[in-house]
Amino acid sequence: MSGVAVVGGGLAGITAALRCADGGAEVTLYEAKSRLGGLTYSMRRGDLEVDNGQHVFLRCCTSYLALLDRLGVTDQVHLQDRLDIPVMSTWDTHRTRLRRTGLPAPAHLSGSLLRYRLLSPAQRLRFVRAALALRSVDRDDPANDRRTFGDWLREHGQDARTVQALWDLVGTATLNARADGASLAQAAMVFQVGLLTEAAAADIGWSRVPLRRLHGDAASAQLAAAGVKVNTATKVTGLSPGWSVATSTGTHEFDQVILAVPPTAASSLLPTGAVDVAPDFAVGLGSSPIVNVHIVLRRVVLTEPFVAVVGSPVQFVFDRTLSSGLVAGQYLAVSISAADELIDRPVARIREPVLHDLGRVLGVRNEDVVDYFVTREREATFRPGPGSRGLRPAALTRAPGLYLAGAWTDTGWPATMEGAVRSGDLAARAVLERSATTAEVPR
Repeated sequence: MSGVAVVGGGLAGITAALRCADGGAEVTLYEAKSRLGGLTYSMRRGDLEVDNGQHVFLRCCTSYLALLDRLGVTDQVHLQDRLDIPVMSTWDTHRTRLRRTGLPAPAHLSGSLLRYRLLSPAQRLRFVRAALALRSVDRDDPANDRRTFGDWLREHGQDARTVQALWDLVGTATLNARADGASLAQAAMVFQVGLLTEAAAADIGWSRVPLRRLHGDAASAQLAAAGVKVNTATKVTGLSPGWSVATSTGTHEFDQVILAVPPTAASSLLPTGAVDVAPDFAVGLGSSPIVNVHIVLRRVVLTEPFVAVVGSPVQFVFDRTLSSGLVAGQYLAVSISAADELIDRPVARIREPVLHDLGRVLGVRNEDVVDYFVTREREATFRPGPGSRGLRPAALTRAPGLYLAGAWTDTGWPATMEGAVRSGDLAARAVLERSATTAEVPR
């Protein structure tokens, strides 16, 4: 088997390296940071171990679940038996839930929708009609990729309140974009696969341990066991066909290379003409930020694992008390996707509206707060806006022996952990197929 370099130690790179090694390849992985795990990592905050942000997955994320199994950490996550999202609102005192029944999709949500008190009966009926219409949207049609999801929703009778209370409740967290900033094709994929086809698809899962332990530490152990040479704190500075990989420690030769780095880094390393998309694809894809607000409280205010909040910059609130190691009080993580309005705000200007709304929905008081801090991922994902599908290159490049991986590549999925893992699988499959082909000797 040929020597393979994997550049990047996030979920895409971890997946690609393990799959190549399992297929018999000699693999070397390079990661510029001192740790593995990419955008899913943990840090120390006093006595606590806190994640940079809250990452969840769905039952339909089969590739990600397979990676957890390969890493031996399936027992360290929780997956709901049935989709159940508690929903609160700053609009009124109504509390409601999105909970599925045992009925087949899309009827599995009918009971919740009948009791969804944030919307009027007429708004609920119009939502159902639009959801049924969304099932038939062709997400592979370039014309649908060029349209915004928001425009399509308005054409199908969805008012601003319905978009906030239902469509953006699901779509913003999954796409890292609100309806008006999302491609119709990409949004259709999320709702078709997650909610409208298989009843169990959207059951929600999350880590019960710090992400460092779930991804980075577990990957380090499994990569070592698989014989992968892992070089952390080693930045790749150049690639030359052949393939020569230049790093701070010198130049190293490989038969094949998988680039599993963010789009801007990939663009700077790719040979001219290597991809079948515009050369400035990284600029076109752009980036969308996520802000996470971390609050340690003296008392328990949230009695469920998480809650969604409508009509507020607060989108989802997660109880991370046990995973962080907190022994008294409660640690809440507030996840705010598509956070363009907040990403550059000082902490104090983020704290005020967040605590105000947490006070309204959960009864949080200023005197309850023991610690408060903010983590920001300025380039958390690419922007899944109109036309973005045409800027996402495939795993296979025009340069023989060079492949791409990353949630931003053309996996058909949005920029999620599942998309990252699928991209690593696709790149590794291409490597192994080429290795098998070149290894054949004519008789």
